[in-house]
Amino acid sequence: MAKETKTVSNTHHFKAETRQLLNILIHSLYTERDIFLRELISNASDAISRLNFELLTNKDLLDPDIDPRINIKINKENKTITITDTGIGMDQNEVIENIGTIAHSGAREFLEAATKSGETDLSNIIGQFGVGFYSAFMVSDRIEVISRSSRKSDSAIHWISDGGETYTLEKGTKENRGSEIILHLKDDASEYLEDYRLRQIIKRHSDYIPYPITLNDNEEQINRQTAIWRQQPHSVKPEEYKDFYNQFTLDFKDPIGHLHLSIDAPIQLYGLLYIPSSVEPNLFSDRKDYGLKLYARKVMIQEFTKELLPEFLRFMQGVVDSEDLPLNVSRESFQSTKSIAQIKKILSSKVLDHLEQLKTNEHEKYNDFWKEFGFFIKEGLASTSEFDEELLSLLQVKTINRIAEWQSLAEYIENMIENQKKIYYIISENENSALNSPHLEIFKKQNIDVVTFTDPIDPFVLMRINKYKDYDLVNVTANDLDLPEKKSEEKEETEENLDQNDLNELLTFFKTTLSERIKEVRTTNKLVDSPARLVDSAGSPSQEMQKAYRYLQKDFESPEKILEINPNHLIIINLSKIKGISPIRDLVIEQLFENALIADGIQPNSANMIKRVNQIIEAALKS
Repeated sequence: MAKETKTVSNTHHFKAETRQLLNILIHSLYTERDIFLRELISNASDAISRLNFELLTNKDLLDPDIDPRINIKINKENKTITITDTGIGMDQNEVIENIGTIAHSGAREFLEAATKSGETDLSNIIGQFGVGFYSAFMVSDRIEVISRSSRKSDSAIHWISDGGETYTLEKGTKENRGSEIILHLKDDASEYLEDYRLRQIIKRHSDYIPYPITLNDNEEQINRQTAIWRQQPHSVKPEEYKDFYNQFTLDFKDPIGHLHLSIDAPIQLYGLLYIPSSVEPNLFSDRKDYGLKLYARKVMIQEFTKELLPEFLRFMQGVVDSEDLPLNVSRESFQSTKSIAQIKKILSSKVLDHLEQLKTNEHEKYNDFWKEFGFFIKEGLASTSEFDEELLSLLQVKTINRIAEWQSLAEYIENMIENQKKIYYIISENENSALNSPHLEIFKKQNIDVVTFTDPIDPFVLMRINKYKDYDLVNVTANDLDLPEKKSEEKEETEENLDQNDLNELLTFFKTTLSERIKEVRTTNKLVDSPARLVDSAGSPSQEMQKAYRYLQKDFESPEKILEINPNHLIIINLSKIKGISPIRDLVIEQLFENALIADGIQPNSANMIKRVNQIIEAALKS
């Protein structure tokens, strides 16, 4: 039991001593004035928790049967707010120690004492009284504290300060155990005399304080009190998860999924994370930024916490609550330490595991997820190598043989033809362009499936990712394309319909007409229905890089191309029959070249093309 001290009305100097430090605490430490109420409510909650701890071993206390509660009363006439708790209270020595010494933490001392005693449930202790208390001077020009200790022999004490270098102590009048904090508001803080403002702050910051919070003389409890994320997952009903999501996000559709975490090691944390119904915020959403809502022992510390998940998982919404967060002194933010890195690693792993389970066990739901959030998975592949294995497993693709449905790369491998050792893909602006690309004709002929990549982010992914498990990813436009070897009975004799001399002459006409726009003209056996295509010459930047530069609208000089022609196509055969100088042959060669450009997603001069096409039509009608 504390030694009783005779109460005398006198003035004391703060032990932290300087007005400069007070100015830092009052004016510089906090960035949002609303949190003064959060801090005072947290302190009240601490006081009640400390009383409960004391009652475990000592029933001989003042008012042992009073129900725990925190009341906030507004007096508009006097411009005051009074916060009253039924907690453990303080005597004169404790007031000097806990309030008179800035940055002294009574809660910290209690945690140490409780740890020594073997008490395990310390989750209700929050805050640092000495500093958090002084945030109230952001809105007050004078503060009074009337407190009575739970010890029956102690009398009430009255503490008064205007935030200067001194404070006054005098005998107080208080019947019941606990503390009253009276804030005399500044003129510019009159908004806090409105009920709705205090309700708003309590719902935002102190909704899950474990004791009832009431306002004025109304018995209605404002806070929810029970934090759903701190309950054991098996005790929470599906409708409770949905209700919390609806209230938390103001999205009244069902979330795609949720992840409820309760982890003790290597760091203690609770979490309830949701995959929203849509990537687009709903009409009523008040989210100003992305990030998880961060709590420390059920008190919200930061509303949009970006540091707890990698950026590509920023679509996740929910709360994280940890016993081990290293908070800075203002409790508005946390320090970037090893603990934060541990939490991020745990959450990232759990979210990716959850998505993998969703893909495996709920295929339709995962398809819904992919349609909304597939971009973010690709962003992760494009931006970091840390999660390549997990993200490649989550990746969904479409192929030319299954263009209407999503599949994984693992499924693609299962359906490979015999002797296929590579994953083939094409990058295009859209599915229609991909399906009609001349580069795919040989694949269709040999029944080799090809992955289609049509999102703007895909080239950036493929600049990083060139392998999945033991299979190389190969662009179908590669000039050194290596296709699976056919069985002997499937091999076909290539019928050459052109005389070699005629063919050589035609190749010369192509090169002469197109001049420096192409590096080389040659024949190919990889075309079936198209007369020509373009491929990159050796040493050119990859197709992925070229696409990326176009998407970024960077100044980019297209590399020299090789024009490959199909010697078995009727256009090429008939073109070779034209001898001597021929304007129509030149027009056709120009058009074949620009057709190949369009097939590769490069837009030629449309006005020149229209004029040329009209000339070709005129010539065709004359013949």
